[in-house]
Amino acid sequence: MMAMTTMRTFQRARHQVVAGSQLVRRLLPAGQHAPPVFQFCNAKAFSDTAKVDSGATDSSRLRINRFKSAIRPAPGHRRQIGLWTGLKSTMVAEMISFASGLDWFVIDMEHCPNELGDVLLQLQASQRGNAEPVVRVPWNEPVVVKRVLDLGAQSIIFPLVSTAEEARQAVEATRYPSLGGIRGVMSLMRMNNYGVQLPHYYHEAANQICNIVQIETLQAVENLEAIAAVDGVDALFVGPSDLSASMGHLGNPQHPDVRSKIAEVFGRIAATGKASGFLTANHADCKWALSLGCNFVVPATL
Repeated sequence: MMAMTTMRTFQRARHQVVAGSQLVRRLLPAGQHAPPVFQFCNAKAFSDTAKVDSGATDSSRLRINRFKSAIRPAPGHRRQIGLWTGLKSTMVAEMISFASGLDWFVIDMEHCPNELGDVLLQLQASQRGNAEPVVRVPWNEPVVVKRVLDLGAQSIIFPLVSTAEEARQAVEATRYPSLGGIRGVMSLMRMNNYGVQLPHYYHEAANQICNIVQIETLQAVENLEAIAAVDGVDALFVGPSDLSASMGHLGNPQHPDVRSKIAEVFGRIAATGKASGFLTANHADCKWALSLGCNFVVPATL
């Protein structure tokens, strides 16, 4: 019975991933193209795909975070389409990264039962693929951030960041002392290939770590420009559910006042030069966000 339930869950996940990859093509503006779907159905394509990321297969070089550069606003840049997952499944993580055509996905620790061991396994399954695994940590505090980074994560979402000081604390947790941060130094762990062939990790790590702060309260909206101005903040991600609750519309992110505020936020983020992100399970809302200049979106969850 358990095996049948697991298979049904996997089949539903596969269906969602396929639907997501097809959605990429519908969401992207005209002239922008997505990667092919289910590349690892062909063994050679799977092998070739694993070699794409410069540095990913060279143990002496730091893995390049292509997602960090891809979300950076620039004329003609292709918006990044992702998927939110809390299934704790290495197979789903591998499927999304190698076979979906999606650009990124979230491993959620805040609202889903992903613990550190689950995060590690999903990173191992996905980091040599095409979709960047982005870990949403359960809270903006340095201990869990340090441990997630030591596992090799390079993109992190910090929930409920409402002030510039909280944004600075988030960034400091990802940087080493003397380089603007407080991150503890571990000499033998996955992030630096266990200390064997990656001698420059400590000085180069921050360049490949993508720090995404969530704008989820009216206080965060009020402080938006100050948050965006913090050195090391790469993107501001709008959380419509918590923002709507903060505005007195709990459970109703479609309320006209909430939508008006989100549209305002996208415009203000764009003016700062930082990237903006958005989560919804509503495809029409994703198109709406993209039309407002949003740089990376999630149109579906697992």
